[in-house]
Amino acid sequence: MDSHSKSEPITEVKGDTSSRDTSSSHAHPVTDKGHEARHQDLDQAYWYVQESSNAVEATPTELRRLRRKIDWWIVPIMFLCYTMQFIDKVSLNYAAVMGLNQELKLKGNEFTNAATWFFIAFLIAEVPNAIVLQRVPVAKWLGLNVILWGIATACTAAAKDYVTLLTARIFLGIFEAAIAPCLILISSQWYTKSEAAPRFSIWYAGLGVGQIIGGIVSYAFQQVKNPTFSGWKIMFIVLGLVTVIIGFITLFFLPDTPMEARFLSEPEKVMLLKHVSVNQTGIRNKNYKLSQALEILMDPALYLLVLVTILISISSGVITTYSAQLIRNFGYKPPTAALLNMPSGIVSIASTFIVGYGVRHTSNRWAWIVACCIPGILGGGLMSFATSTKAGQLAGIYLVNSITATLIVIYQWTGANVAGQTKRVISVALVSGSFSVGNIIGPQTFQAKDAPDFIPAKITVLATQSAAALMTVVLFFYYVWANKRKGATPAVEENLGMPGRDEERMWEDRTDKQNPTFRYVY
Repeated sequence: MDSHSKSEPITEVKGDTSSRDTSSSHAHPVTDKGHEARHQDLDQAYWYVQESSNAVEATPTELRRLRRKIDWWIVPIMFLCYTMQFIDKVSLNYAAVMGLNQELKLKGNEFTNAATWFFIAFLIAEVPNAIVLQRVPVAKWLGLNVILWGIATACTAAAKDYVTLLTARIFLGIFEAAIAPCLILISSQWYTKSEAAPRFSIWYAGLGVGQIIGGIVSYAFQQVKNPTFSGWKIMFIVLGLVTVIIGFITLFFLPDTPMEARFLSEPEKVMLLKHVSVNQTGIRNKNYKLSQALEILMDPALYLLVLVTILISISSGVITTYSAQLIRNFGYKPPTAALLNMPSGIVSIASTFIVGYGVRHTSNRWAWIVACCIPGILGGGLMSFATSTKAGQLAGIYLVNSITATLIVIYQWTGANVAGQTKRVISVALVSGSFSVGNIIGPQTFQAKDAPDFIPAKITVLATQSAAALMTVVLFFYYVWANKRKGATPAVEENLGMPGRDEERMWEDRTDKQNPTFRYVY
């Protein structure tokens, strides 16, 4: 997974620990109040490194080997979780072309409402997630929620009418709300900011893989001809069982932090923690700070991140919920519509990997988001105005899927540019919740009275992508200004070691605004 490791910046790990201030270590009682406050401010990873006898110097070769080892253990599990969360979420889209609407006697906007309430539940559940994630082991919380949403998916097969379908979707939304905050926090623990970008892309590519698998699954279960137990019901049960299995794998095999990684040796853990300390975002600190929570209210960057996420998610909500139905409305039979939706996954995967590796080697996150919005704008235009040709409409749907890659840049941008454990946890939940806001708005643009062309919804895709590109440029200029405002204080770079007291400062629980050496990436 680390094919470009030669160009990766390496953090040199110093072996000399003589200059470190260890007077506040766990081995000595803390009596001074100032010392106690600093003791609580320091991340648990700092104390782990201080108490370890394995202070060794890491060579570039050792770091590359360590990254590969982490890649093959951590990333596949996250990829499986994200793949199943997407398939389970959009399974309603596939069930619709398999006869769910007719069998449950859904009327008017009831299907749209069922899709919307998933995201309302998703949004509401981000509030407890923002509180819980600083207190509980992140990977365990993720594993538990994966198991529970798998159960909710399987229970959808028992739906008898609109109310029971709505109930299943609400529970699914509650449990799936943990996925993005957990994966953002977990990914940021194991890699430096530039290293994290392609790894984010790998697990986020589960969205595109999910689109492909979902099309195959839908096609396969449409071949089931059972008058007493429909194909879409069997599909929900099978998907739910697979998700539950993946949830248990996550629960038992995904470490909560590098310090608890059983697949790493003690020297490897210390080596990794020293390497990622340049992020200045910490690993784990359970001390809740109200001041950090309040700082979010005064942070323009987070408002812009939220706005861009909402605008992009409006379009993604339209496509993920209604793409199969839009294709079916072109006159294709349901099995064919399911298969024709599969190229959307290929576009999602390609754009996700291109953006992830582009950010790794060129940074310019803002430019990559704009670059993905451009085909999204073109796709929205084709969907809105090329109504006379099936080929133009299909091309529009496929092109709009390029916007899915923008969300992983936003997720990684949030993980990289927000420091302070309380602020960080709340911020990732806030951005994840913004995704659900966009997905609440998106499906509501599909009104029964606009069928079968749904022109207002298609124009919405065009408009929101244009606005998202513009707001991303504004965010870029804000980050440039914020870095200049930091003044002459030297920034911490990924290729610089920070021994002694400076190393301690890198693990202090300070926000990106409080830390004068923190620099925003853009």
